[in-house]
Amino acid sequence: MFLLEYENQMFLEGFHNDGLFIMSRGLGIDRLFLSFLGVYNDPGSLVLVLNTNSNDENNFMHQLETQGIQPLPKIITNEVNAAERLKTYMEGGVQFVTSRILVVDFLTNRVPVEKVTGILVYKAHKVIESCQEAFILRLYREKNQTGFIKAFSDNPEAFTSGFCHVQRVMKNIYVKKLFLWPRFHASVVSSLDKHKVEVVELHLQLTPSMTNCQTALLDLINACIKELKRCTPAVDMEEITVETALGRDFDRMVRLQLDPIWHMLSSKTRQLVADLKTLRLVLRNLTQYDCVTFYNLVNSIRTSEKAFGQNTGWLFLGAADSLFVNARERLFSKKESKKDKTDSEGEKCKQNYSEPELEEPPKWQALREVLNEIDLEIQKISSTAGSSVAEKCRVLVCAEDDRTCNQLREFLCKGAQGVLSRLYKKCITIKTGGLENKEDARQEQRKKYGKRKAQNAPCTSSKLTLTQMARNAEARCEEDDQQEMSEPGEVQSDEDLLLSDPKDTVEDEEKAIMSEEPVRDPTLSSKDSYYGLVSGPVTILHPLQGCTDPHGLTQTLLEIQPTYVVMYDPDMQFVRQLEVFQASNPSRQLRVYFLLYVGSVEEQRYLTTLRREKEAFEFLIREKATMVIPEERDGKQENDPRDSISVNESTRKGGLPSQPEQQKIIVDMREFRSELPSLIHRRGITVEPVTLEVGDYVLTPDICVERKSVSDLIGSLNSGRLYNQCVAMCRCYKRPVLLIEFDANKSFSLQGKYPTVGEVSLQETTSRLALLTMHFPKLRILWCPSPYATAEIFEELKVNRAQPDSTTALLMKAGGETVEWGDQYSHIPQDMVLRMPGVTTKNYHSVLKKFDNILAVSKASLEELTAVLGNSVQAQQLYNFFHKKCDFSDTSGKRSPKPAKHSAKRKK
Repeated sequence: MFLLEYENQMFLEGFHNDGLFIMSRGLGIDRLFLSFLGVYNDPGSLVLVLNTNSNDENNFMHQLETQGIQPLPKIITNEVNAAERLKTYMEGGVQFVTSRILVVDFLTNRVPVEKVTGILVYKAHKVIESCQEAFILRLYREKNQTGFIKAFSDNPEAFTSGFCHVQRVMKNIYVKKLFLWPRFHASVVSSLDKHKVEVVELHLQLTPSMTNCQTALLDLINACIKELKRCTPAVDMEEITVETALGRDFDRMVRLQLDPIWHMLSSKTRQLVADLKTLRLVLRNLTQYDCVTFYNLVNSIRTSEKAFGQNTGWLFLGAADSLFVNARERLFSKKESKKDKTDSEGEKCKQNYSEPELEEPPKWQALREVLNEIDLEIQKISSTAGSSVAEKCRVLVCAEDDRTCNQLREFLCKGAQGVLSRLYKKCITIKTGGLENKEDARQEQRKKYGKRKAQNAPCTSSKLTLTQMARNAEARCEEDDQQEMSEPGEVQSDEDLLLSDPKDTVEDEEKAIMSEEPVRDPTLSSKDSYYGLVSGPVTILHPLQGCTDPHGLTQTLLEIQPTYVVMYDPDMQFVRQLEVFQASNPSRQLRVYFLLYVGSVEEQRYLTTLRREKEAFEFLIREKATMVIPEERDGKQENDPRDSISVNESTRKGGLPSQPEQQKIIVDMREFRSELPSLIHRRGITVEPVTLEVGDYVLTPDICVERKSVSDLIGSLNSGRLYNQCVAMCRCYKRPVLLIEFDANKSFSLQGKYPTVGEVSLQETTSRLALLTMHFPKLRILWCPSPYATAEIFEELKVNRAQPDSTTALLMKAGGETVEWGDQYSHIPQDMVLRMPGVTTKNYHSVLKKFDNILAVSKASLEELTAVLGNSVQAQQLYNFFHKKCDFSDTSGKRSPKPAKHSAKRKK
């Protein structure tokens, strides 16, 4: 693979030095990573690759296969058994390994750590100190001081959050050098400027109605943010602004701040969060889709809010009225809109709806003009250079998502009025009564669905939130599109239109858009590269986001080698990819048409993305200049307990301190999906992975721990699974422990906001937990706010206690006749003896040791029982239990004195 000048410089730096490489998005991190895979793919070395998913692995394998590199890297997952994994490790080469599998193989010495050449870490910004990748690198560096570690990331913004985040990441991956490669790097600028892309920028103006809708939506978002700040002082005033609300991560940012107190928020505050999400969706749809889809979404929000009265106040603002009016004016002229308000229902209303003035999106017209220009230019090339050269000219149109690509394909085949008229007839005309030519279908629809709709509509509507209404409205419009193309007489109900899946609609719509499917170019091999071919030159539409394969667009770009690219929606990463593609193919001149609404939120969102990346790199450059990196990083922590010497240690014997006993915890294999094993090992405790049937963690020969998250705890209590687990732990271990672990950053409450009033209900989680502790008196419960606190408690519980044995832990079976701690008694006689009067948990061991069976207990005298139990009262209770006669009935009709006494009391 041909590397550019700056890529070659990065490769040489990475080959000779370990470090963390941070690049701008789109500059070719996959190309650099692929170069390292090709270099180290040698049976004489063993290189492990971490933090990749199946899509990344398939992409790298496809690229290596295209380059003719053999043998290809190996992929190791949980489907490969232990013996095969050991054999695969010894074969060498590059190997993609699942993190959980690799952790277990490291702990069980199945991986020859001393022979590992190095480790490549992909998407290094996701490596935190408690994750599995950091655990693997710690185990690797403890036993191998010479192997390399190289980490790569193309997300500079992720390293700016928190205090010294980039230093903590470098500490977790055990590297000492940081390499920064922004877009404004001198080498990058020099390499990409040698062969520039021919860019044609088309700055489009929003229509007056679209401008008014955008202004109204921004005012509504601003009003909701101010109200949210007033209701919730915990919201950070600097992060939650109108500008940040335009970004993709706004919803995640708000939830991160509100999640810890989510259960304490009022219904109004929660509704404000949902309204902000809905308004951002409407704002995105303003520039993304047509006027009919936008009006249908806005109108559904208005009607649903009025019906349920769940609005938080923004619906009655003047900006909301402006939004509704201007959204309608995109379908009808102002004159018709005013006339429609004064007309009553009847012929006049139907006449106004019969001839609407549907507003065509400005980008549609610009796209048509661009494709016509490309068509004329290709015709000129065909006349001058020949048809063979013209046939190689291909056009790639990139839009935001697959639904936009679908709609653009229909537009290019049917025209703007054809698409808008179809959408208008199904989304507007049906709802206003203008169906004179389809009255039979409507009657059939009423007969088929009328009764079910009347019964279910109120119940369904009352359960919908505002966000769901907006989504369902969007889905309803798509389902209406599908219904237009369905067979005659096949009509869907409003309920079906409301609850259908939009993804299914897109697939069905794609099949029915064109009556004659164009022939696919046989040279296109990527399954994601074919979102539609239109007449004229070979034109491929591909989404920028939401594709099943995130590398599909890159593969499509390499496969079809386009001459013209139309950026229907701006995307910073793909713009950089086009620059790299042009620099890598200087013989092909690439022309890019860039469509952008001037003065719109679309432009602001694109510019904000560029600014944030630039600010992130400037921050990292300053951090690199001031950070302090320790020279030695051998896998041990700064406060490693293995390096500490007790002050009270006696050194008189030979002048040397005694070696402390190595702490050990036995961990179930399934627990390596969590962060706790990594944090336990981080405290200097040896972790031994074993498949346990009883418990999750064995701390000592007497202490067994069952770990539950809050959601798992509730589910286990409801299903009864936790009861069986406690039974097994109590029978096998002397001190069973239930660990309830919750996230400090999430809302946590086993009860509601207000205290329980009335009788205790068994349906409550707290009631079931109380019954569990009453039934198992030996059970202890630990409440831990985080895995860090759990690891610290485990270390304290092991102080001055014996270490567990994995062989003994494997013998503990949940359903078998297991032995209790040191006693050779079956659990069935134990349970029976404990239920006898006078026998307690303090004296039942003496009963089991003295008597062989229950018959011997029943024949014992009172003096013998007193000597065994050590208490005369308890001995008398047990003796009476076996020897006292109870007469429950008297055939002579006379009552005994005691029953007569009770009956007299009942009469009184």
